[in-house]
Amino acid sequence: MRDMPGRKAPGGIFIVFEGKEISVLREGRGEDMVFLHGYLSSKECFTFQIKYFSKFYRVTAFDFVGFGKSAPLSEPWSVGDYAAYTARFLDSLGIKNARLIAHSFGGRVALKLLSERPALFDRALLAGCAGIPPKRGLSYKCKVRAYRIAKKFAPRFAEKKFGSPEYRTLSPVMRESYKKIVNEDLSPCLAKIGARVLYVFGEKDAATPLYMAEKLTEGTKGSALVVMPGCGHFCFAEDPARFNAVAREFFR
Repeated sequence: MRDMPGRKAPGGIFIVFEGKEISVLREGRGEDMVFLHGYLSSKECFTFQIKYFSKFYRVTAFDFVGFGKSAPLSEPWSVGDYAAYTARFLDSLGIKNARLIAHSFGGRVALKLLSERPALFDRALLAGCAGIPPKRGLSYKCKVRAYRIAKKFAPRFAEKKFGSPEYRTLSPVMRESYKKIVNEDLSPCLAKIGARVLYVFGEKDAATPLYMAEKLTEGTKGSALVVMPGCGHFCFAEDPARFNAVAREFFR
């Protein structure tokens, strides 16, 4: 199938889909491989993987709406909204039974798609996959309570004082979207996944710790877990040669 017509740009093309301009990179020939990036990231984070796997597959990597060079969000999107849009976008490109590599937030979207659209991906490698609720202690609960009180009486102060550095950098629309995304437990998706899944996590990943990896693996039938020693949340970029070798073997 030919690529959809789009405006050329350095590192790819822009495709207008459902009124939104999406930055897309397509390289290589053969069976399809799709990349889904993490939150506040972009398709360029997979540079090492795109260069390597485009030798064997037709690679499609794009920036989610609201990230990278794609159009900004006009309203808050949930994980489900991103998954539904991604499915329609990939359908428009004629992609099905593809290999998938996803990272972090891209893993959230992948879990939705794998559970709801089984024909879209043949198998998936999810690196530092998010979607499992973090363990929360008493200090966190106290902080949430303080935030709610502050927000009631001084909302601007609450937005500046509380929340992660990542959250404080977001626009109002993205903040509302962020809340929808991080508060959703995607554990119910796991039992519905029929495709082969490999979870790859960094040994020192602080954003998605190994206990999350273990819960994902336990809940996904037939899945496996590879832990990359010495790596953090971006294991695929920290040790690309090892990651690519693991992925190549899995997809082959």
